[in-house]
Parts: sequence; C-alpha cells; structure tokens
Amino acid sequence: MNTRKNSGGATTTPVRRRGATKRAASSGSASERRDHLVKLAAELFARKGFQATTVREIAEEAGILSGSLYHHFDSKETIVDEVLSTFLHDIVGRYRTALEKGGDPRTILSEMVRIGFSTLEPHRAAITVMQNDWNYLRSLPGDRFDYLVKAEDEVESMWVEQIKRGQAAGQFRPDVDPKLTYRMIRDTIWVTVRWFRPGGRLDTAALAEHYVAVLFDGLATGQRTTQQA
Repeated sequence: MNTRKNSGGATTTPVRRRGATKRAASSGSASERRDHLVKLAAELFARKGFQATTVREIAEEAGILSGSLYHHFDSKETIVDEVLSTFLHDIVGRYRTALEKGGDPRTILSEMVRIGFSTLEPHRAAITVMQNDWNYLRSLPGDRFDYLVKAEDEVESMWVEQIKRGQAAGQFRPDVDPKLTYRMIRDTIWVTVRWFRPGGRLDTAALAEHYVAVLFDGLATGQRTTQQA
C-alpha cells in the first residue's frame, strides 16, 4: 500500500481495497477480528477525529454492518479506550524498564528519548488521538479516561526526576526549569508524528539520535549566548 502526503505535509492513511478489508474483518479468530477492527477504528480516529467518527463509518470501513460491530465493542468509547490504553501500557512499561536498568541521568534520558521516537510508527494513530482528542475524552462523564492523566503524571515525574538528578550531578544546566524542559521534549517527540514518513530518509532511530545530539550538545558553537537566571 502506498502512502501520500497532503498539501499540509501530513501523511494520509493508505487507501484500502474494500474487498480485502472485508475479508480480513470476517476471517480469522475472534481476537484477530477484534484487533483488526481496533486498528481500522484507530486510523479513522486519527484521520477524522474521535468525535467526528461514527460507529457506522467504522463498520463500513471494515465491510460489516453496524450491528456486527457491537458483537465486539459496546461503544465507540470502548474502542478508543483500547487504542490509548495499549499505547500507554507499552510506553510507560518501557520507561519503567529504562529506569530500572539505572545509569547516569544523561544515559537514562537518552534512552527515554529513543523509546519515545520508537513509538511513532506502531502507535501513530494513538499518539494523534492523544494530541487531538485529549481534552474531549477527559471531559466525558465518569472516570473512564482518568488513567490518561495518571499516566501523564507518572511519565512527567520520571522525566523531571532525571533532569533534576542531572542538575544535581552537574551534568545539566542548573538554570533550566525541569518541568518545562520535559514538556518541550515531550511535545517535540509527539508532534513529529504529524510529519514523519516511514520509509523516508530517516527512520525513527535516526531521528532519535539526531534529537539526542541537539538536546545534549546544542545547536550553537562557541561561548554560550544565553544568560543564567
């Protein structure tokens, strides 16, 4: 399947042949069909937005009737819940592993940057939904999506702790705000999903190494031009 860029530079979802999609959705085990439906829905959520995507559109994309979709999911919220929780379980677990391995703050932060960039391809749709629909999902009644905030708080704590450790050890500048620095790193990684093209000149591993170099070695040469607070 071919991908193409729209006029804004974002990668559009590959066009699928309806017959092939329908066969994939109707064959295989129940778990395989469920996984396939989740992937189709995730792509629609990323392309159109969660709010704008209807259950009927998801069913049509899969080549099934809307009623058949309810054999697997009781609501659209259940589908996006699975998309986001799968992504967060993966990345938070890998961050925890990086911390458990230990090392100096620069080594740990470098590995966390690499982990972040490595999720751009397998979790592209989830990252896009997180950026576009975070506030809406958090505004829904009940506590179904409270884990989004809990996961974000845990991840922020991980990063901020390592930045502070690096400052205390003299590895990092003492005049930068740890929380602001983390958020700038986070946003830089996640926004990349909007323009990164798999199969392009750089893969996610190369992107991560480039970012690590800029993050720790800077862009300017010679004497520092910014003033300490």
